[in-house]
Amino acid sequence: MNITRENIDALNAVVKVDIVAEDYQPKVDKLLTDYRKKADVPGFRKGHVPMGMIKKQYGQSIMVDEVNKLLQDSLNKYITEEKLDILGNPLPRVQDDFNWDAAAFSFEFELGLAPQFDVDLSPKKKVTQYNIVATEDLLDEEVKNIQTRYGKMSSLEEATEHSNVTGTFVNEEKEINKKATFLVNDLKGKKNEKKVIGAKVGDVIALETKKLFEDNNKLVHILGISEEVAKDLDVTVTFTVEEITKTEPADLDQELFDKLFPDGSVKTASELRAKIKEDAEKQFEQQGDQQLLNAVTENLVENTKFDLPADFLKKWLATAGEKPLTAEEAAAEFEKSEKGLRYQLIEGKIMKDNDIKLEYAELVDYAKGFIRTQMAQFGNMNPEEKELDDIAGRILQNQEEAQKLQSQLISQKLLAFYKENMKFKTKEVSYQEFVKEVYK
Repeated sequence: MNITRENIDALNAVVKVDIVAEDYQPKVDKLLTDYRKKADVPGFRKGHVPMGMIKKQYGQSIMVDEVNKLLQDSLNKYITEEKLDILGNPLPRVQDDFNWDAAAFSFEFELGLAPQFDVDLSPKKKVTQYNIVATEDLLDEEVKNIQTRYGKMSSLEEATEHSNVTGTFVNEEKEINKKATFLVNDLKGKKNEKKVIGAKVGDVIALETKKLFEDNNKLVHILGISEEVAKDLDVTVTFTVEEITKTEPADLDQELFDKLFPDGSVKTASELRAKIKEDAEKQFEQQGDQQLLNAVTENLVENTKFDLPADFLKKWLATAGEKPLTAEEAAAEFEKSEKGLRYQLIEGKIMKDNDIKLEYAELVDYAKGFIRTQMAQFGNMNPEEKELDDIAGRILQNQEEAQKLQSQLISQKLLAFYKENMKFKTKEVSYQEFVKEVYK
């Protein structure tokens, strides 16, 4: 057997594999002999079927199987030994005049080669790193929410500006029929407030959905519709009042503090605000980190220039899935996946050049940390180590779940690397400002 390679250019190559009878015939002969020993053919004693009959019936199919196995093994070995960094899988070239009756065979495979490039971690335009702080207004709002949540509720005869109104929203055309509760002063505009203020149980009020609430997300939740539908929804809904209540805010006293923090760590309103600020900014940091990773990814893809074997990848995509794609479908699929492929190559380059590795033990610890968090939400604060090990083992046996956790852990490692090795433009913002800038 002989394997040769012709480099078409820096990104494309053709590998030719020549196989002669001496490469596969001994294995074929052994298998035919084994078949003969086991063959049960009428008119012949077991093990005494003429070899000619065995060859005629099984010879070519066994030979084809053995040649294909030899071809696959030798090609994979060649790629490994030559340290070829390929994209996709080798694509066999179709040979119209191929003949399995020949004694020797030649096979050709197209390879798409990964590009060579360098990654610049000092881009001219610096990425913005947001430091999201909890403002006094946000703390005021959260304290108010806590007081409301733990407050005392009483019934009212008619709705006021600060009352909670429960009822059913109906619009037959849009198939809306949803019972919900809202605070009157969450309504947008005096016109809507006037329709509800003074209403009593049993009253039916006609409301326009367009700009009904200050926050459009409330419309999604209250009417039970999607964000896409809510965005352009402009219909009249009838609202039948079923209950009117008012919440007396809880006092900021030790009774409330102990309900919130049973460990007794909060004894004053200022300590409560400090706790709220600490917890909020931890959550903000997670969102800021995710945004930073996204921004760095975009920056690296945009500023790391290299070519891809695009024609090869389109041909490979056309045959890689369960269902073959047309040339147009494959081109569209390549366009959708190109950006992800580019970052995947950049990510691999950064990890290789900077010896960033992921050990299995790290993945197990990460999975156990994830499990601890999940169990804590259900009240199990101190699970046994063996229980964690068992659950982590089961999770990591699931290839899809293992891949997801691995991807998350790699992202954490890369983010830590970027923070240590890249210089960012730092900007302190409130959460509202962050949302406005990042998700505008």
